[in-house]
Amino acid sequence: MKFKLFVVLLMILLFSACATTPTGRSQLVFMPDDEVNAMGLQAFDNLKKEKPMSDNVEVVQFVQCISDAITREVGGEWEVAVFKDASLNAFALPGGKIGMHTGLVGLVDNQDQLATVIGHEVAHVLAKHSNERMSQELGTQVGISLISAVAAPQTALGQTAVSLLGIGAEYGVIMPYSRLHESEADIIGLDLMAEAGFNPIESVTLWRKMAQASQGAQPAEFLSTHPSHATRIEDLQAHMPTALKLQQQANASGKKPRCVK
Repeated sequence: MKFKLFVVLLMILLFSACATTPTGRSQLVFMPDDEVNAMGLQAFDNLKKEKPMSDNVEVVQFVQCISDAITREVGGEWEVAVFKDASLNAFALPGGKIGMHTGLVGLVDNQDQLATVIGHEVAHVLAKHSNERMSQELGTQVGISLISAVAAPQTALGQTAVSLLGIGAEYGVIMPYSRLHESEADIIGLDLMAEAGFNPIESVTLWRKMAQASQGAQPAEFLSTHPSHATRIEDLQAHMPTALKLQQQANASGKKPRCVK
């Protein structure tokens, strides 16, 4: 009886949590947006306390200029922080927070390449990928707990089954979804930067530079939470005609960013 009740409650939760990303993909999000945003705000505050901030005015203005142009397309209030960190990294958090490492600013040649990154990170927030990832992991844990109870884990066979389920959940569900999130953010971000007036063609140059900078250190795609650089570039090139039309429309309407590095 308890098992049936659990299944019914789980099904209600699943159906009530259906949502759609900007690309039209169906997703499950269990967490309230306010709670996820609060987590983002707290994480951003902690980072600003723990990591040194860049005191290079020109770098900060460059990042802020690009971020303003992109976030203007999505609305809301966004805070930007540039961290003095040599790693090639950037992020955006729920609650309207953007973080940029100086190492990545040093890698890019122009505004359009950095707009690729910022558009990608903002896209993660727009598509609620953090919420979906947490919901997914929560669902995985619930599934493992349920099968653990049913499969009699006190036996050797039951313990083995639960162990294998854990491995399958990690590599068969969580990581592929993470790669899906990255690929989806690439496309949403490409459209977003183009709508702001940036040149989407530079996105391909950016990822080629990233591939060169990684010098083969990237893990195999199957075991990585990111698509391979080659896959990423192919997907961007396939979507490029759409992005170029968006850029043309943006430029025609007067959107011509001039962010100088």
